Amino acid sequence: MSIDTLQEKIRALKNPSMVGLDPTPEVVPGYLLEEARQELGATPEAAAAAYRRFCRELMDGLQGLVPAVKVQSACFHALGSAGVAAMQEVLRDARDRGYYVLLDLMRGDVTGTAQLCAASVFGTVEAAGPGYRPYPCDAVTLHGYLGSDSVKPFLPYCREEEKNLFLVVKTSNRSSVEVQDLLTGGRLVHTAMADLVSRWGSDLYGKCGYSQVAAVVSASYPQVLKSLRAKYDRMFFLVPGYGVQGGTAKNVQYAFDRFGHGAVVCASRSILGAWRQGESQGEDYVNQAVQAAEKMKKDLGKYTVIM
Repeated sequence: MSIDTLQEKIRALKNPSMVGLDPTPEVVPGYLLEEARQELGATPEAAAAAYRRFCRELMDGLQGLVPAVKVQSACFHALGSAGVAAMQEVLRDARDRGYYVLLDLMRGDVTGTAQLCAASVFGTVEAAGPGYRPYPCDAVTLHGYLGSDSVKPFLPYCREEEKNLFLVVKTSNRSSVEVQDLLTGGRLVHTAMADLVSRWGSDLYGKCGYSQVAAVVSASYPQVLKSLRAKYDRMFFLVPGYGVQGGTAKNVQYAFDRFGHGAVVCASRSILGAWRQGESQGEDYVNQAVQAAEKMKKDLGKYTVIM
């Protein structure tokens, strides 16, 4: 899938949202973990099985409402090899259900390592068997702060396979200002990164007018969203930080163009952990997540009309 496909899915559902699949012990209901442990013991395999079930059932409930999901690799990597295997299954589950699938890697490395990473997420790893695709997805998040060497190995896949990159530009964590807001050569560091993102994607525009190389810009900084949208009218934005991190629908409206295109807003804990706001033990976590996702869609619609 490409940015074109993502934009089409957003228009079809009238919903510019993405749900982050970030399973942790805080949001996965305890009974799922307990049931898995009864079968597999107190093992990483049990936790991984609970995580996969949690994600799969959420995707089943959200299908037809939410166009895209983001799979947080760190949650699965924390469980070791069992977690990685579960993440591979979740990625396949998401694609089978027709979601646009973003793998949240936040990787950034020198050329040789970047080539290996690009092949593992977008291509094949022939050393593991003919046509082996370990991490099937449509897009990945990357750090571009190492410079072009860390990004260029991914670009052929954007051109030839219609894959997408989401480069970190401005993040929501409080200490981001220590680096991203430094002044360099008359520009702030995050604006210099936005210039690079624009350059890397300058010949990769889709039919919808947006580049296959996109930017990650936090919902916590509406003025940054507003200024970057004004300057980069052909750059697609992933906007994390809605909900628990304090981002609001009023904030994120500035990420979109006048037609309500050009961005997708991501929420994780406010959807996954919606069941925690009630008095249940999480038995209704899917219904609670669906209600929270519907509320998010309605909330975004108050400020952004998708045409």
